[in-house]
Amino acid sequence: MGRILAIDLGTKRTGLAVTDPMKIVANPLETVETSKLIEFLQIYFGKEEVETIVLGYPKNLNGNANEMTPRVISLKDRLSKLFPDKKLVLIDERFTSKMAMQSMIAMGSKKKDRIEKTGNLDKVSAAIILQSYLEQL
Repeated sequence: MGRILAIDLGTKRTGLAVTDPMKIVANPLETVETSKLIEFLQIYFGKEEVETIVLGYPKNLNGNANEMTPRVISLKDRLSKLFPDKKLVLIDERFTSKMAMQSMIAMGSKKKDRIEKTGNLDKVSAAIILQSYLEQL
């Protein structure tokens, strides 16, 4: 039984989250440099069985595409060629960064731990995207 992995693509950093093998819980996994994302995924998929990749699909508040949307579509196309055995799903990611920040505050994270440079926000955002997908199943 394979896991589900979520990707919150950023221009510099990309947040990743993954389910447990039973696909019940979404957990933040890692934040990687976007330029090293494919390399990270190849290594990770070599160690862990992943059956589905969920990509955060960025939109403006009005539902239209934004500047990141073409990058996500390009990544989806690239992943489908590199990993044809994986199911690929796009999930609306509006408000996930804000929800991630609120979640980190509620959990008592110190301000310095919430600063985007640490990458914590990115992987928590990916976990929220993944949890949203799990709720839809």
